[in-house]
Amino acid sequence: MPELPEVEGVVRDLRPIVEGKTIAQVALSETVFTSHDAGKQTIVKNNEPHQFERLIQQMTIIELKRRSKYIFFQLEKDGKTFHLINHLGMTGAWFVVNDITEITEDKFRKHIHAVFTLTTGELLVFSDIRRFGELRFIKEIEEHPPLLKMAPEPFDEDACDFFITQSEKPKYRNKPIKEVIMDGQVISGCGNIYATESLFKMNIHPGRKTNRISRERKQQLFQVICDVLQESINSGGSTISDYRSINGGAGTMQHRLKMYGKKQCLTCDTTTKSIVIAGRTSTYCPKCQR
Repeated sequence: MPELPEVEGVVRDLRPIVEGKTIAQVALSETVFTSHDAGKQTIVKNNEPHQFERLIQQMTIIELKRRSKYIFFQLEKDGKTFHLINHLGMTGAWFVVNDITEITEDKFRKHIHAVFTLTTGELLVFSDIRRFGELRFIKEIEEHPPLLKMAPEPFDEDACDFFITQSEKPKYRNKPIKEVIMDGQVISGCGNIYATESLFKMNIHPGRKTNRISRERKQQLFQVICDVLQESINSGGSTISDYRSINGGAGTMQHRLKMYGKKQCLTCDTTTKSIVIAGRTSTYCPKCQR
């Protein structure tokens, strides 16, 4: 699943192409319509598909930004502002093309679920192979409460203190540290890949209870998380499985990973082990991480 660096890469690539442009029309896939007819909400949340298509027509994309793992399209029409919130899910990808045939990978071309035709003639396309992604049109952020509960951005001045304060609450103090740092209400945007890398760099076992880590070590861990996230941003993110930046672009951080997905520890050559924490496979070195 794309984490903060991957989503940041998508936003940076999309922003100069789509900001200031107007959406002439929207076309959703048949899959979106049939899922809603069946009582489910695949891709489009909070709106009936036809309503979603109508509402976004003639809206101008005035700003594009990232918040945690979400992409925020700020839209404007008739002097009023709205928000289109996108989560990439596990396999979501954006393309800006003049024709659908320009999407060269079959797996993305075959799973297009939303096409936003811009007044410039370009097509802003959202594809999602596994359909866990979201497109949510709202007037106010308060309409989707989970957005209000997100932790500060990791690079914000108060983010470290927030992390430590949250980690000491009864809700978190007896949980494994990896589960805590993957919680978006504690740290924004740090998922399985970068939690694995950060804990390895700190020689901390992912299953160690949070209350067994000193404040000083937590401060150090938080700084390492920020460093790892920034390194990944600089590398264009990690292209693992189906993640792509816009138009099929790939990152290079996967070549820099030291523990995620490794069979052997790159530090001591010990065979790595895996445990499941918060539903995610956690790889660690039994010798280096205690």
